[in-house]
Amino acid sequence: MKEGIIIENSHYFDEIVNIIERLRAPGGCPWDRKQTLETIRTPITEEAYELADAITKHDMQAIREEAGDLLLQVVFVASLAKESDSGAFDMKDVVRTICDKLIRRHPHVFGEIKAKDSDEVLRNWEKIKTQERLEKHEDTSILAGVPDNLPPLLKANRIQGKAAHVGFDWPAGSPEPLFAKLDEEINELKEAANNPDDLSHIEDELGDVLFMTVNIARRLKVDPDAALNKVCEKFRKRFALMEEFAQSEGKTLSDYTLSELDSFWDKAKEILKK
Repeated sequence: MKEGIIIENSHYFDEIVNIIERLRAPGGCPWDRKQTLETIRTPITEEAYELADAITKHDMQAIREEAGDLLLQVVFVASLAKESDSGAFDMKDVVRTICDKLIRRHPHVFGEIKAKDSDEVLRNWEKIKTQERLEKHEDTSILAGVPDNLPPLLKANRIQGKAAHVGFDWPAGSPEPLFAKLDEEINELKEAANNPDDLSHIEDELGDVLFMTVNIARRLKVDPDAALNKVCEKFRKRFALMEEFAQSEGKTLSDYTLSELDSFWDKAKEILKK
């Protein structure tokens, strides 16, 4: 079986596994020894975002380093599980499980199934996942695998993508119908905003606008999270220049009128274009 060929390579994890086990052992690192599955949830999330940020910046040195930091968290989880009363699993089990899953979910590579394009691969993938959940007596909904604690922007993109895998998506072709729908949602938000006391309604309509915006991003093959992060970084750079302008005059931004701040903003935009 090809599983055996792949799993043999798991020995590459031996060194980092041994280091973590040494840190966790009596006489090891006091900080590492007191960690639990609950305490490392936040570091896992932070390391994932730091890796994503390095990828956004195309910084290969940082990508290598942050990938290692994220891998460390995975090995840490396996070490904690191994130490548990039940000895739930270890790193070899983690590697074996993902190898088995990859082979099982790629029958067009490791089996006899044919897939003409990536869309068919994704449809087959969802069918296999549904069958797996059925066998485990789990929720078989296509959307069941979307984590509840995903950041909302990522969650919207993930939900829409999964629905699209089974054909529930806007028709292929021009994105104009999506823009028309966005205009419709914006108009509904404007109407809701006419009653500022009904915050729940405004929140619903704003959510529809954001959800539709993510839909457009998918159609245009743009990562909405990366796009929003990019514009946040652009805003931060422009705002930092505005602060420099104010400091050069011995003032802070709060000392200026909105019109003057707008002038600073336009000046910062021009400078950063060069």
